[in-house]
Amino acid sequence: MYNTQTFLQTYQSTAPLDFSLHDSVSAICERVKEEGDRALQAYNVQFDGVETTQLEVPQDAIQTAYETLDPELKQALEQSYTRIKTYQERIRYKNGNDSEEMYEVYHPIHSVGIYVPGGKASYPSTVLMTATLAKVAGVKNITVVTPPQEHGIAQSVLAACYITGVNRVYQVGGAQSIAALAFGTESIPKVDKIVGPGNQYVAYAKKLLYGTVGIDQIAGPSEIALIIDDSCDLDAVAYDVLAQAEHDELARTFVISTDKALLTDLEERIASFAKQTERQAILQESLKHHHYLIHTQSFEESCDVMNEIAPEHASIQTRDPKAYIPYIHYVGSLFLGNYAPEAMGDYIAGPSHVLPTNRTARFQHGLSVNDFLTKHTVIHLSPETYAKTYQNAARIAQDEALFNHQQSLLIRKGGINHDTHE
Repeated sequence: MYNTQTFLQTYQSTAPLDFSLHDSVSAICERVKEEGDRALQAYNVQFDGVETTQLEVPQDAIQTAYETLDPELKQALEQSYTRIKTYQERIRYKNGNDSEEMYEVYHPIHSVGIYVPGGKASYPSTVLMTATLAKVAGVKNITVVTPPQEHGIAQSVLAACYITGVNRVYQVGGAQSIAALAFGTESIPKVDKIVGPGNQYVAYAKKLLYGTVGIDQIAGPSEIALIIDDSCDLDAVAYDVLAQAEHDELARTFVISTDKALLTDLEERIASFAKQTERQAILQESLKHHHYLIHTQSFEESCDVMNEIAPEHASIQTRDPKAYIPYIHYVGSLFLGNYAPEAMGDYIAGPSHVLPTNRTARFQHGLSVNDFLTKHTVIHLSPETYAKTYQNAARIAQDEALFNHQQSLLIRKGGINHDTHE
């Protein structure tokens, strides 16, 4: 258990990204750029142990996956899709029209690539939480890449692709898939933006290729931070911690409370439950190296610690969780109360589960429909506005020694109706 000071000293020393991967990821990307599909097929064998003579999943296989999916799972995926779609439609930016002279116009990105992890588990939820947003934005070309599996891509993942209207699905993962989307290959079309979570290789490839292609963020391991008091359901909180820890050996979990005895009780329950659940190896590694109990002295200190962590997921399970809203500023998504566990956000609440990690919530927001839109301003000034402003603009241009800018402004003064100029 940590107090605030010792925790912050420990936490700030955590490196967000493994820069030692630079040479290997750079070599992978360069080979894909040069060799295209041949490199992807070789990497599928090398990294995933799967030989893929055909990289693209046939469209009829995607439809069959949907049609033959377990009915209960199909219904769950469809409800998730409907809730996500409804929420994203509500928050989608609209073209501004509050001024005739200056306003913004939005357009969907032309083509998007989505990375869907597939190493330790299958994630149809990631398809729903990304492709749905792109569709609502109006993106015409949506490509999914996901690591090849010995017995084929998971049926639920393909069904989610069908539900969301994904255009193409390819069996390729890792840094090599990011390079394929960025550069294009014989089979895989080049895209304008890549979104979706992935491992360190995927994250570093997105960092390396940003500029060649747009990205959503450089994602790190999943994380949750909770603030609790003695009104919480301690067993439920314990499973909230385990739910995050089972994602990955590097997943990080934080529990903050002013009640030291409560934290001690919670730790005992986490240890007990962890021995009775699945994914033991992953859980134990995460809890051993990336689990923090933080004893704070006050409400204010708890908020300060939460903002310093700036976690992907923040959960407030106290008597009055709404009281924290004005004071919690830097989190990917904020979950309030006992009936908004983070797992609801992962699957079905509505907002995307693609969220900033590694303290990037200080300047980055979670993925939304609006990240699949571009915008530009429209400036259409009236003669009256020009008459009131051009002289000051020209004076600034003169100060910057940009004399053609100045002349561009002054030459138009002859066309102004000076009767309107005060």
